[in-house]
Amino acid sequence: MKNKSTYIFAASLLLFFGGCKKEDPISNTPSIKFISMTPSTVTKNNEADKIVITFEFTDGNGDLGDNTPDMKNLFCTDSRNNVTYEFRIPQLAPDNANIIITGQQAFDLPPQGFVDDNHTTETTTYSIYVKDRSGNQSNTIQTSTLVINN
Repeated sequence: MKNKSTYIFAASLLLFFGGCKKEDPISNTPSIKFISMTPSTVTKNNEADKIVITFEFTDGNGDLGDNTPDMKNLFCTDSRNNVTYEFRIPQLAPDNANIIITGQQAFDLPPQGFVDDNHTTETTTYSIYVKDRSGNQSNTIQTSTLVINN
């Protein structure tokens, strides 16, 4: 019986320690995840239709964002014509902080027109990525569909 107890104890230890998993470290390359785009329908070139895209971000060393006014670090490409809008995320952590940062970021698109004026409605999606101060480029996310009416 003692042999059987020893095996059961050893198997229990293996299961216990085998089930403990070391967490993967968060990457210094930023990671983003699409949250929302509102509204889902707008009128062509209408200033009143404010298009807001929101995404979640994680950066393992805190160097996402920049305080240089002309620095662009957020890129949003229209699937209809591959036009890329460039934006700036303000610096989110102090220089050399080397801390994990997570949160949500929102930005506004300008009013959207038609690529082909022969239609009364167009649809599009947007591909988005960010770059940190070290030049690391995040994954690319895609928005939900935007309907643009005449």
